[in-house]
Amino acid sequence: MGITGEQFARVKANELPCSPKHAIEIARFIRNQDVNHALDYLNEVVALKKAVPFRRFNRNVAHKRGLVGWDAGRYPVKASKGYIKLLEGVKKNAEYSGLDADRLVIVHAAANRGKGQKAFFPRAMGRATPKRRETVNIEIIVQEVQE
Repeated sequence: MGITGEQFARVKANELPCSPKHAIEIARFIRNQDVNHALDYLNEVVALKKAVPFRRFNRNVAHKRGLVGWDAGRYPVKASKGYIKLLEGVKKNAEYSGLDADRLVIVHAAANRGKGQKAFFPRAMGRATPKRRETVNIEIIVQEVQE
């Protein structure tokens, strides 16, 4: 089941330097939403006004005010900035394809772990501790709704 046709627009980013858990929770939250509504909400997440509900990765996550239907949530600012950039890009792709940018709905949003970059923490007495910088691959597909 592939999503093809002229009524769709897509955008993909590989190896963004943000948390995969945060990106997965945002993808689940914005799926089936209007693009403009998702952009407004994520801008408020960056401003620390609204929280994203954490449904899967919610162990030891505190409750946040204003969440409807769920209690646990966080303010994933870095991942939200990446999604804002991608949503603006998919709106431009849709306009270029001839779609109406005001009637776009996110039909597919997926985030997967990307390639981990290996690095080292320098420690005392010439030793080092390995660390892994996490990245994430994000894909968003939007469709124009007919009213």
